Amino acid sequence: MRDPLIAVAVQGDRAACADAGGVCFDGTVTGLAAFVRSAESAGSPAPRWVWWSAGEAAVPLVRAGLHLRRCWDLTEAHRLLVGGFSATADEIWAVSAQLDPDGRPAPASGDLFDLTPDDSLTTTAGYLNPSCLQSDWRLQHLPDLARLALTAAGRQRELLSARPHAASTATSESGAALLCVELAGHGLPIDRPVLEALITEVAGPRPRDDEDAARIRQARDELVLRHVPGRATTDLRNPAHVRDLLRSLGVQVDDTRAWHLEPYRDVHPVIGALLNWRKAERVATTYGWSWLDGYVGSDDRLRGAWTACDGGAGRMTASAGLHSLPTPLREAVAAGAGHVLVRADLGQVEPRVLAVVSADPDFAAATAQDDLYATVAQQLHLDRPTAKIAVLAAMYGQTSGPAADALQRMERTYPRALRYLRAAAERGERGEPVLTYGGRLVRSRLAEDQAGRRAMGRFTRNAVVQGAAAEFFKAWALTVRDAVRPVGGRIVLCLHDELLVRAPSAYAQETADAVQGALQDAARRWTGGAPVRFVADLKIVQRWSEAKD
Repeated sequence: MRDPLIAVAVQGDRAACADAGGVCFDGTVTGLAAFVRSAESAGSPAPRWVWWSAGEAAVPLVRAGLHLRRCWDLTEAHRLLVGGFSATADEIWAVSAQLDPDGRPAPASGDLFDLTPDDSLTTTAGYLNPSCLQSDWRLQHLPDLARLALTAAGRQRELLSARPHAASTATSESGAALLCVELAGHGLPIDRPVLEALITEVAGPRPRDDEDAARIRQARDELVLRHVPGRATTDLRNPAHVRDLLRSLGVQVDDTRAWHLEPYRDVHPVIGALLNWRKAERVATTYGWSWLDGYVGSDDRLRGAWTACDGGAGRMTASAGLHSLPTPLREAVAAGAGHVLVRADLGQVEPRVLAVVSADPDFAAATAQDDLYATVAQQLHLDRPTAKIAVLAAMYGQTSGPAADALQRMERTYPRALRYLRAAAERGERGEPVLTYGGRLVRSRLAEDQAGRRAMGRFTRNAVVQGAAAEFFKAWALTVRDAVRPVGGRIVLCLHDELLVRAPSAYAQETADAVQGALQDAARRWTGGAPVRFVADLKIVQRWSEAKD
């Protein structure tokens, strides 16, 4: 990390910055935006902005319309180093200083016996003053917190340099945290009239009051219960009642989730009605009128909170239904007049990532084709469905059943890939942590019994693949973020392995080409030139629903 570093600390409407020469800004958040804009345009290379958390420091900068290219997020680097989600300022400082984080002095509890907090930045043992977690103390020490951020960033970089790829991953994770602030601020474009019509169609009209809501709910239930005369008192929201209803029809299931009921759809008309009811009920209770009023703003943008790391293997997460919007409502996600959506969905990304992280040359060769599973099927002398099951079983730890014979063939054909997965599983079974390809620590725990140990082994086996896939996805998203900016494009949604980019209609093809080019650039850098091919399905659409064939 050779870029000039400038640390930013923000509290309320005040901000401070520090660089290698000391404090270089101390003023209002409005003045901070002007300072950052000036520093960004001052010359090359642009500074790398250091902050304790993008959720604090980057928000006012994004609101001011600034586009920052480089940053170092102490929170995300800390999560990469130690695993998990917890990342308070005093914890970040302790770990960066290689102090036992459990030895941190406790913050004030607010009772009569608290000592008056002093103004020292650190304790005699080197820990950060626990008062740093209090807004009043922070406000008085913003320039100091900016200087300490520079110190912590340098320490983190040294610690991460001991892990292959980790320092590079930290910059990517930091950028992803900044992207999360942008996603939360700009929101997902919504066609409100269409969304209201879709909610009405699936869940019923907007209730006038509680009594009307109860009537609509009863009418929705009646569409199911009319198929079973005499069962009008069945509570469809009570799994025990539903199981009892199904047993009366000769259907025995352990639970009533949709994928367990689907095979019985033709047994009795009530099964299909119940499955349809489930979809309507989910929209009504989770994505209905209160959801629309709470999360879709007056500017017709759906907004929720975003995080760059889930605290596990490192996947991005989002609230407000942004990561679980039901398919029937996706028609309402629309580019709007004069714009298009470019949707890009990575194809078979986890097995392609496995080829990279395991350095298995034969498995890497299978990625040369668009359909990796077809190539694997040919190499294993199996049909494609069985080959797909075998690959997924290897990554998710299913070693028995229909996949057993196919897995044995994989062991012979792709020994390095299977050995890599097996080693990760064995560490989990022993309660040991694993490292992803990008250097993220993923914790495990020692289970008390054999079943628990096997479950932990399955978790770590998959975590090294899923975590690396998340790292690659974020590296790709950041490359896309910069690539589409010259034509006015902006990422509006990151969904597991899928990106939605909104761009002016006049630059639709240029945007799609930039997204495709960014995939190749990101893959080349992330893999270090490994002979593994990544593919994405790209479509230019007006509505998100149009992207699915």
